[in-house]
Amino acid sequence: MRGPLDSEALHEALVTSGTPWTGVDVHPALGSTNAEAARLARPFHVVVTDHQQAGRGRLGRTWETPASTSVTMSVLLPAPDAGRGWMPLVTGLAVRDAVAEVTGLQADLKWPNDVLLPADEERKVCGILCELQPGGVVVGLGINVDQSREELPVDTATSLRLAGAEDVRREDLVVAVLERLAHWHGLLSSGPQGRAEVHAAYRRACVTIGREVDLHVTGGDVRRVRAVGVDDDGRLVVAGASGEYAVAAGDVVHVRSAAG
Repeated sequence: MRGPLDSEALHEALVTSGTPWTGVDVHPALGSTNAEAARLARPFHVVVTDHQQAGRGRLGRTWETPASTSVTMSVLLPAPDAGRGWMPLVTGLAVRDAVAEVTGLQADLKWPNDVLLPADEERKVCGILCELQPGGVVVGLGINVDQSREELPVDTATSLRLAGAEDVRREDLVVAVLERLAHWHGLLSSGPQGRAEVHAAYRRACVTIGREVDLHVTGGDVRRVRAVGVDDDGRLVVAGASGEYAVAAGDVVHVRSAAG
């Protein structure tokens, strides 16, 4: 449903006993929620906008959506003592859980930071950008909610509406994502047992594992490899002609399913 976010409802749902969230800023329009969260530097303070006008994705890509069609938000979270490379991955888990809870749609995770909808041919419904800051990690995400096909920038993108979930209340999605993000971030920060639970959950949800993929690495090379796992640092483990090795998200431009 299109229309401005209800800031009072979000504050009432999130800033309450038993949750870590300390405040919610709802902006009618904003250049970048990640930049605003970094500027504020307030842990667990949520920044959300109806219209992001200068958003950023991985590797400096730009990202903008029509007003009132998406969930676009960022929050500064304390960096876990171990496993900072897992922050984009646990954010994907939170989005996956929230989409299922609010819409009933299955969502799959593509390493390192994409959420896909099988109901629309595994098109991308959400992108995630995590940026390390002096006060922690800014977690930013954008979920396409109500866009038509014509309002999306590329054919590989989708929205919840296009996958069959119409009239999604964006406030419900914001709250569900943040509830699940608090859960997974808490486990990641809780010690070895919690981290192991996070790792296992992500590996079950990641559809990249087990597939033949074309690995587009920085410098322009493309390698045909099989993705065989995700290691304890959050890196993708692949098997190629020279054996198994791990690649970090910062070294990869694209991971695409191999053609043919």
